[in-house]
Amino acid sequence: MIVVPVKEGENIEKALKKFKRKFEKTGVVKELRRRQAFSKPSVVRREELIHAAYVQQLHQNQE
Repeated sequence: MIVVPVKEGENIEKALKKFKRKFEKTGVVKELRRRQAFSKPSVVRREELIHAAYVQQLHQNQE
């Protein structure tokens, strides 16, 4: 459960923004979207390899 302490006189929009930020950090929505569609382990592994190659290429270009 996410708790956002609101100080007296604090703007409700500011408190809502804090709540949204905390909620986003928990990763609930991201996990929900990931679970909505099944992806085969081989497809997940291939995507991880492609991403790793991309990141490695970015690091090599910076050096």
